[in-house]
Amino acid sequence: MQKVLHQPQSGNDMPRFAGRATMLRLPFAERPDGLDAAFVGIPLDVGTSQRAGTRYGPRHIRQESVMIRPYNMATGAAPFDSLSVADIGDVPINTYSLLKSVDLIEDYYTRLNDYPLIPLTLGGDHTITLPILRALSKKYGPVGLIHVDAHTDTNDIMFGEKIAHGTTFRRAVEEGLLDCRRVVQIGQRAQGYTAQDFQWGVDQGFHLVPAEACWHQSLSPLMAQVRERIGAGPVYLSFDIDSLDPVWAPGTGTPEVGGLTSIQGLEIVRGCRGLNLIGCDLVEVSPPYDVSGNTAQLAANLLYEMLCVLPGVAHR
Repeated sequence: MQKVLHQPQSGNDMPRFAGRATMLRLPFAERPDGLDAAFVGIPLDVGTSQRAGTRYGPRHIRQESVMIRPYNMATGAAPFDSLSVADIGDVPINTYSLLKSVDLIEDYYTRLNDYPLIPLTLGGDHTITLPILRALSKKYGPVGLIHVDAHTDTNDIMFGEKIAHGTTFRRAVEEGLLDCRRVVQIGQRAQGYTAQDFQWGVDQGFHLVPAEACWHQSLSPLMAQVRERIGAGPVYLSFDIDSLDPVWAPGTGTPEVGGLTSIQGLEIVRGCRGLNLIGCDLVEVSPPYDVSGNTAQLAANLLYEMLCVLPGVAHR
């Protein structure tokens, strides 16, 4: 059976303010059959601890993706020339229950395991990564992780709860979902509840690169080191938009000063080329705080860049 290479709807055929309301104006697919990669939305903000609104993140990111064109002029990537890609819609979460939503997300991604596709997820708060990792571990076992974030998300509890957007990666370690020798965290900063807040992951084997170590420099050399550390095994990329400084991404729930630049964000994602990526997410876009749309536009571009570094992407 010949692969169907779906194309984004052209701005020369349909004005960019009209047409498909999907990610990158790709076709919407009811089923993931035949896809190499799929965009999935998870409209969740029940797990957030400060400013809510990430339930509107997937819709807003799709809306701001309309200017993205098929060919990556910087890297030469031509994802739609080699991969079959579509938008398969949103996970139907439970608006009133975080724990039920987590189960629904895990079930949804577990079903996706039956297909040879790589999910690219539009969040949603960072709670969503835990059930995604639970599902992917059923297929791949413990995986490597590149986690870009202002926070480590390794809290033990938040308001007495074990599941929230700030506990994701502690639960992932406890549940054996991660190969801790192949976990890199980039961009952490600001203040902690204790002086040891960043230490828990390091004690598990994580390599942590705080934001201050990234200031005033290109991150391309760092990503060369990351690729060496991650190696050839399966790896997941989780990118929290609050890793970027609020000047670049104000539309998020827990902004922190002194963050990464938009250019460094691009360098991180582009630096993942050659890795065995099995999935990616972009989380914590909160449209009520994104008046200009710049946060969602940057998020959409980062998701496009994630698509461009997946295994099997053609380069022109």
